[in-house]
Amino acid sequence: MQIKAIKTRVFKERENLTDFILEYTEAIPEKSVFAITSKIVSLAEGRTAPIKKREFFIRKESTFFLPNSWFSIKNNLIMPAAGIDESNGNGKLVLLPRDSYKSAETIRKSLKRKLKVKQLGVLITDSGFLPLRKGAVGIALGYAGFEGIKNYIGQKDIFGRKLKYSRTNIPDSLATAAVLEMGEGNEQRPLVLITKAPVIFTEKVSKKELQISPKRDIFYPLLKNLRNAKKKR
Repeated sequence: MQIKAIKTRVFKERENLTDFILEYTEAIPEKSVFAITSKIVSLAEGRTAPIKKREFFIRKESTFFLPNSWFSIKNNLIMPAAGIDESNGNGKLVLLPRDSYKSAETIRKSLKRKLKVKQLGVLITDSGFLPLRKGAVGIALGYAGFEGIKNYIGQKDIFGRKLKYSRTNIPDSLATAAVLEMGEGNEQRPLVLITKAPVIFTEKVSKKELQISPKRDIFYPLLKNLRNAKKKR
């Protein structure tokens, strides 16, 4: 797999995103995944708000909001402040895209048409965090053009043991690689071209492909009982 970040000028709010991408992308190889930071997708949609209304928009944008905390659930993801961010916002809050899956599909169709590509994936990325780990990693807010799950259930490991639970999350894995190349500061690399990725390309993607209910989540027993757990000495 090869990953190439693309350095650009500063993207302006309400600018045409496809035109911006085409300024820096003359061609995309077949069977590539094109990653785009959610920040410029949001700016293209005009998804900004005044900084003084932060708490109002956190509550408004969240499916669930934990009082006295920045933590919330949005788009079936646990994230701080409903993903609202002011970094690189030029004095404004930047909200997440309205529908990252729809945005990914719209961009994909446009790039396929403009660049004459038949098999193309588009991935919209953001930064997220792992429990009990320092530092941000990449997460996929939405994607189009490739399957999101590689399923190993029923297959055998190298010693012949049948796998019961193993599945690989393709979009978040690719997003982490892309975000590493994009950077978290003033790098100005909001676009990443991923080639030779081990993915299966498809025309239809389900938004629910990666979702799991809280009670089936592997961390649920720990999170549910964390308040009552005794500290190990």
